[in-house]
Amino acid sequence: MADIINLLPDNIANQIAAGEVIQRPASAVKELLENAVDAGATEIHLIIKDAGKELVQVIDNGGGMSETDARMCFERHATSKIQTIEDLFSIRTMGFRGEALASIAAVAQVELKTRKRGTDIGSYIEIDNSVVRVQEPCQTAEGTSIAMKNLFFNVPARRNFLKSNAAEMRHIVDEFIRVAMAFPQLQFTLTSNNQQLFHLDKGSLKQRIIAILGQHYNARVVNVKESTDYMNVYGFVGKPETAKKTRGDQFFFVNNRFIKSHYLHHAVMNAFADIIPADSYPLYVLFIDVNPEHVDINVHPTKQEIKFDDEKVMYAFVQAAVKHALAQFSVTPTLDFDLDPSIQALDAVSKPFTEQQRTESTHSPLYKSFSQAHQAHVIDRSNSNLKNWKDLYQPAAENESYTTAYSEDPEPETRTAVTYESAQPAATASAIDERWQETSKDLKVPVQVHQQYVLSQIKSGFILIDQHAAHERILYERYQRALQEAPVATQQSLFPQTLQLPPADAAIVTEMLPELQALGYDLEPFGNHTFVVRGTPADIQTGNDQATIEGLLEQFKHFSHELKVNRREHLIRSMARNNAIPAGKVLSAREMQNIIDELFACTMPNVAPGGKFTFISFKLTDLARMFERNQ
Repeated sequence: MADIINLLPDNIANQIAAGEVIQRPASAVKELLENAVDAGATEIHLIIKDAGKELVQVIDNGGGMSETDARMCFERHATSKIQTIEDLFSIRTMGFRGEALASIAAVAQVELKTRKRGTDIGSYIEIDNSVVRVQEPCQTAEGTSIAMKNLFFNVPARRNFLKSNAAEMRHIVDEFIRVAMAFPQLQFTLTSNNQQLFHLDKGSLKQRIIAILGQHYNARVVNVKESTDYMNVYGFVGKPETAKKTRGDQFFFVNNRFIKSHYLHHAVMNAFADIIPADSYPLYVLFIDVNPEHVDINVHPTKQEIKFDDEKVMYAFVQAAVKHALAQFSVTPTLDFDLDPSIQALDAVSKPFTEQQRTESTHSPLYKSFSQAHQAHVIDRSNSNLKNWKDLYQPAAENESYTTAYSEDPEPETRTAVTYESAQPAATASAIDERWQETSKDLKVPVQVHQQYVLSQIKSGFILIDQHAAHERILYERYQRALQEAPVATQQSLFPQTLQLPPADAAIVTEMLPELQALGYDLEPFGNHTFVVRGTPADIQTGNDQATIEGLLEQFKHFSHELKVNRREHLIRSMARNNAIPAGKVLSAREMQNIIDELFACTMPNVAPGGKFTFISFKLTDLARMFERNQ
């Protein structure tokens, strides 16, 4: 029988390995930026074309490579970071496996220009499909320029799995931000399709956070700094008002390496417990410096998941550091023992206590009962005010204006109705009947319960409607019709507002502009992540257009994490939830009736777009059974 096991050629083995390291253009961006940092660069420029599908280029002014190193860097497991297995537990560089460039060369066309410091001539290499096509001397600046072109040109199936340009660009921006955030002492620049998206100058960590996340965080972050013999924790956390409904502004760095850790995230969330809503996420940029011996970073191809030798200690230190920072800057709630101004204005507080008042109070029976030892519970039965307490429950005199239904006959069977005439003119039977008809008529009008639910009577019982979920269903179907049929009317703003967004959010808005315009938003790009808001949908309340659109973006990102549906579905669900009537808003009878009428005109009135029930019905038979009544 012939042998069936064969050794794979290097180019095929490299393509298989590349599938773990290079999953999309953003993966190559991460590896190339980290290599530039390890090379000792102080200025790093990232150039992107066609969301990385056509070009990903990183130019740095680092140490450069010799002719031999330039050729060797594309071999698998060729690295300058480690020599022995023990070196894995003392790594402080970003890369160490020697797989990134080999994986990139296996699935893309790569051009490398590099010149080592102190030399006059550099090296130029062209390589694709793991095969070196050209290697020759060249004239270039000190440092390295590496360009990755036509990603997955030799693996068409992998290229077809890439998302839209806007989606891939968001991933690239995320990776760029993570590396730039970790090294604020370096200058970073990002250019996409000949347009500069970021230019981050060297500076402090706070300056880098503000430059990336926005100027509005300048006075809304709190410094965190705790040092111990085992580890150091430093960075910034946002104040409670910066918390959002979606994740995205949470950064953990261990020895300057970005990581994802649900365990440490839980520690931060515990530190923010009771000061932000349970479904919100605070901003934090936290760095942990720890001896590499206590960390294993070689557990995942992306190196974003690591293991600590003592996770409980890390958890406790991180939580304590954040709590201490919040308390130190008076962010956490404190007990306030100051009197209310209305209380301070009372006579008993503001006016002096005269001697006559003191004498009268000390001779009162109440004062004596409390001033004597063990007498606080004793009731002075000699108090004349308590002797005739039964008189309080006797039938009223003839001139009192109320009626009682029964006389004081001890036997219920022999009770007779007794009416006490009022000094006021007695109400006629017709007037009472009219009042009863008005009351019974009001029972059919919807009633708001706790400013959150709407109770409405139906023939078979009653229904309890969640006003937010019901309005969300109404708006969802309205927006669906707008995208399929006639666009929503736009209410033009008298004074257009300028909306400045973070680059990642600006990419989302740019991608969704056609759908947003069909849904009633009149937005116009204004350059540098800025948009001009000239109009909003006519059926939503205008005023703070920026807050409305930012809320819409938060909902869009929230749905993007939860659901696997197309972009339009994400958008209309986000708009419906963001613009729906919130719980806690007082509604008039007409508004409640409009919600009921429009809800039951929907094609699917019983559930909101997210699957939650919009109403619950209670039948008379169910009520009878609950109250144990005979049918």
